[in-house]
Amino acid sequence: MLKTTHVSTIAFGANQGKFLPVRPARGGQDRLAAASFSQGSVLNMTAVARECAVSAKVVEDYFGILEDLLLAVRLPVFTKRAKRRMIAHPKFYYFDAGVFQAIRPRGPLDVPGQIHGPALETLFLQQLRALNDYRSLGFRLHYWRTAAGDEVDFVLHGERGLFAFEVKMAQNVRPDNLRALERFRADFPQAKAHLLYLGNRRWHERGIEIVPFIECVTLLDKFL
Repeated sequence: MLKTTHVSTIAFGANQGKFLPVRPARGGQDRLAAASFSQGSVLNMTAVARECAVSAKVVEDYFGILEDLLLAVRLPVFTKRAKRRMIAHPKFYYFDAGVFQAIRPRGPLDVPGQIHGPALETLFLQQLRALNDYRSLGFRLHYWRTAAGDEVDFVLHGERGLFAFEVKMAQNVRPDNLRALERFRADFPQAKAHLLYLGNRRWHERGIEIVPFIECVTLLDKFL
């Protein structure tokens, strides 16, 4: 689990390049944990601020620090040539599925999908970001969510094309699991849409490639 009890920083100005001790931020551990409840979700600064009993400005600064330290990433909404009313807020992810699961508090009221679902999305995202950088693919990473609540987990846009990925923590695929991808393709018929799930069979349905998660995440470069 990440610790916030020993923190140093590089000073600027007259002390540039020197490591100076910094007193840990009060409640830093609690803020890491509170942020974990937003994993894979639309980021609600007000809710996190209320949970940590601090101002929304402090929370915004804190999330900015997490990004500066490469501990977290915020995915913007894909709004290019939008044909529907879209929401404006980004989604939040810790950079690593293991880090998220170590930080995320657990309790008797938790449903397994509340942790395992975002963790599965995070695993896919970290593979996607690594491949995009390593191969210099040039994709810009987004998600897609309408004001009506239709959401696609990951949208990649770049010179190589437009790709949409929905990640499901399920062994079987239901017809309603395809609905958001179908609506995305209705707005962007040139997009290549994929639904990833925990089963073993691969097939094509209603313009969507349905792929076992393990196959896609290990051979991701062949899907882009």
